[in-house]
Amino acid sequence: MVAAGGAGMVDFYAGSASRTGSLPLTPLELAEAYREETTWLEVLLMTNAIDRRRFLTTTAAGAAALATRRLAADEPAEGPFETTLYKALIGAPTEETLRSWKEAGFEGIEANTWDVTPEEAARAREVAENLDMKIHAVLRGWTDFNSPNPAQVADDIESVETALRAAQAYGADALLLVPCRIGGMTIPDPWAFDVEFDEATGHLTRVVEGDNAPYAEYIAAHNHATDTSVAAVKKLIPVAEETGVIIALENVWNNLWVTPQLFAHFVASFDHPMVQAYFDIGNHVRYAPPQDYLRALGDLTVRCHVKDFQLNPDGRGGQFVDIREGSVDWPLVRRVLEEIGYSGWMTIEGSEGLSLEERNRRLDLIIAGE
Repeated sequence: MVAAGGAGMVDFYAGSASRTGSLPLTPLELAEAYREETTWLEVLLMTNAIDRRRFLTTTAAGAAALATRRLAADEPAEGPFETTLYKALIGAPTEETLRSWKEAGFEGIEANTWDVTPEEAARAREVAENLDMKIHAVLRGWTDFNSPNPAQVADDIESVETALRAAQAYGADALLLVPCRIGGMTIPDPWAFDVEFDEATGHLTRVVEGDNAPYAEYIAAHNHATDTSVAAVKKLIPVAEETGVIIALENVWNNLWVTPQLFAHFVASFDHPMVQAYFDIGNHVRYAPPQDYLRALGDLTVRCHVKDFQLNPDGRGGQFVDIREGSVDWPLVRRVLEEIGYSGWMTIEGSEGLSLEERNRRLDLIIAGE
């Protein structure tokens, strides 16, 4: 049994411990110490499907019970950095959009148009490349892999296959996927979670300290969602291998896999380089600091959404705000991205009240560790 103490506005498209000498090695250190190289994995590396060791790091039990969330437990980041981060937004990859984003300073786009033919996607790729822009990922978003209707599940699996093939034609190598959601029952408050789960199955065995009877329905629904999501995603792995597009599972406000260790365990349970994590930096601030998730995920992290969340003064609840205006400690997040060896795309989601130029300026500051 594994303890995963810790402790969303719905996601825009729908829906730690401090590092000390007493804690385990960082994910990057472990990866460097134990990485196994094979010819097959070298091929994946050439196509940006990087071999990612499956491991979890320890997070601080009971952190959710703190009256005030400590998001700045470490020293600020210092540059220069060895990792390289690229700037993107989410939208439809039209020439007009790509040109305006390029002029504002962005380098790429996460396409939110997944239900297109490969031919349509290939034409958009040509437009992007002519502007020296990259369609780096495709946003598939929500599915209902936990539906009691087998036909619904089959339809959703087929839709993800369509999205994977579109992503391949776009020239993208990651597809954002949210397997399902649960709700309508009694669920602990975000700050009350104190999770334990079975390491073999990923099933929750408790969600709070003390009496868990009020949450029995939630625990059962969560475990069912885990089982059905694993089954569906495994059916999609052959298409991911064929297309060279990683299935990137995102953390959202779906009441699932809410703590750092639990989310990392879910992603790692596939034990396959074509299933990794799309970590949204702002989505789970109400459960635990984003640096805790990044350290737990380590090099399972294939993409990042840039978003911010302002906690209430008591650390309980809050609201989404424009980037660099909330509770996220961006210098620390940048330092942890360096720590885990993340080089890749930083895609702003939201903050649409800011001009393109201002979003670009703020993302430059984040990338610089400021």
